[in-house]
Amino acid sequence: MEVCGDSNSALREFGCEQSLLSRPDGSSSFIQGDTSVLAGVYGPAEVKISKEIYDRATLEVLIQPKVGLPSVRERSQEQCVRETCEASLLSSLHPRSSLTLVFQVLHDDGSLLSCLLNAACMALMDAGLPMSCLFCGVTCAIDTEGQIITDPTAAQEKESRALLTFAIDSTEHRVMMSSTKGSFSVHELQQCIAVSQKASEKIFQFYRDSVRRRYSKTL
Repeated sequence: MEVCGDSNSALREFGCEQSLLSRPDGSSSFIQGDTSVLAGVYGPAEVKISKEIYDRATLEVLIQPKVGLPSVRERSQEQCVRETCEASLLSSLHPRSSLTLVFQVLHDDGSLLSCLLNAACMALMDAGLPMSCLFCGVTCAIDTEGQIITDPTAAQEKESRALLTFAIDSTEHRVMMSSTKGSFSVHELQQCIAVSQKASEKIFQFYRDSVRRRYSKTL
């Protein structure tokens, strides 16, 4: 388990472990503070004819909550993760095939969508799937006083008036996907994007350090 923490950083301590599940083609666990998820990637595999796409792979994302059955919230998160992965994956290299990304939420203490995105990227890397770029998720909360909090806890999310999650790419730090809730101005949106782009640099550096340490042990 690779762990990164910085007392001067607005991000909570985070950690990751790859290849911890034996059945999927790629897997990862990602922890942000007390929020933790497991991710598994299956494929490329045979696809049902009804879901077959002739020029690219079919990507399916499934999120299982900690307790109970998936709800509207999980369906919305699945769509956000799927759109981000489709923008990053070179799915045209695997036409008429199926890729399935399955998540199990272990604990949710805020910033769950960004944790799902980070776990997805590490699992796709572990599966060795071709990608045009890496991506990461950053969540920002705007409190009642207009202060921006990055990687908020569940309590901070509850007290905030707006919650914004962005998927940032690793090459040009562009916004690949956004999910917003609450009321905010255009200026606050621009501020949150800038804060997320800066925070993404630390997450991408953690990706690099984690993978470098992992393969330096096997070589």
